[in-house]
Amino acid sequence: MWMEHRLLALAVCLLLGGGLTAAAVGASRTGGPHAAAGSGRPAPSDYVDIREVPVAAEPAPPAGAEGSPGSVVVECGRNEERHYNEDNVVVSPGLRSGAHHTHAYVGNLSTDALSVDATLAAAPTSCTGGDRSAYYWPVLRRPDRPGLLPYETTAGHGNSGEILRESSVRVEYRGNPVAEVVAMPPSLHAMTGDAVARTAGSGAQVRARWGCSGSPDRPTTRYPRCPEGDLLTRTLVFPSCWNGLDTTSPGHRSHLRFPSAAGVCPAGTFPVPELRLSLAYKVPAGAPVAVDSFPEQRHSPLTDHAMFVNAMTGSQMAAVVDCLNSGRTCRT
Repeated sequence: MWMEHRLLALAVCLLLGGGLTAAAVGASRTGGPHAAAGSGRPAPSDYVDIREVPVAAEPAPPAGAEGSPGSVVVECGRNEERHYNEDNVVVSPGLRSGAHHTHAYVGNLSTDALSVDATLAAAPTSCTGGDRSAYYWPVLRRPDRPGLLPYETTAGHGNSGEILRESSVRVEYRGNPVAEVVAMPPSLHAMTGDAVARTAGSGAQVRARWGCSGSPDRPTTRYPRCPEGDLLTRTLVFPSCWNGLDTTSPGHRSHLRFPSAAGVCPAGTFPVPELRLSLAYKVPAGAPVAVDSFPEQRHSPLTDHAMFVNAMTGSQMAAVVDCLNSGRTCRT
């Protein structure tokens, strides 16, 4: 009996020791500033009180005599149709669920991985003026609340929780401060931001800015903690200097580049209308949020991004260009 008790105690110790070792190894693999991300939530360091964000520097000077100071707002709703999928026709065309996370859309109501010019041109749109372009971005979630609807549970890869519906979506085109813009070509594919920014080793492609509606002069690359009553905001500005030749390119960046801070396009490129998406959400003060991401990106706010496919008709794009170059404020 004595020997049996000794053997039983030894077995229990071995089991406990193995469990503790496994826990320690697991902790070492998920440790560091993003340790909380294993649960589907960003790390505490990914958040910032908006009051601690410095006021932004003065904006770029207004358009000069040779510039295109107009603006065009395209009324496309706020995804009332609940158009969601895990596709990305810009980055992985033809590949179903190629994004590994969920995108929300406005504009063309048929957009998915298999979209081509003909299907986009034939599809209905959420834009009141008939723009059939595709505008889309990764969803924002409440990871502390379960996602119960079918489109909230299809992504996997650590993307879980209730999808926050946009309170507003603003699709806007702006001109260039130092030159007139030329028309975007049909089927122009564009992206902004860096979906792998957390592991990229460089923040060069981080473009999205987060903020609070009550403090528009305090943009940040972290999730802001907004005061009660403020909306959480996301602003995604697209590159607007086109090489005049290609509608897409390897890596999806070299055919369409960003201008300098003063608005000057790189050599060999021409200014086209600058697209910016402005999104806003009602988020209770203190509630966690998480943008959908690849697993290794751990919902970092740095990885926010958006995509666009131009499916305007020639006359629609010509109207945008005319409004911008003539310095008017237009809505379609």
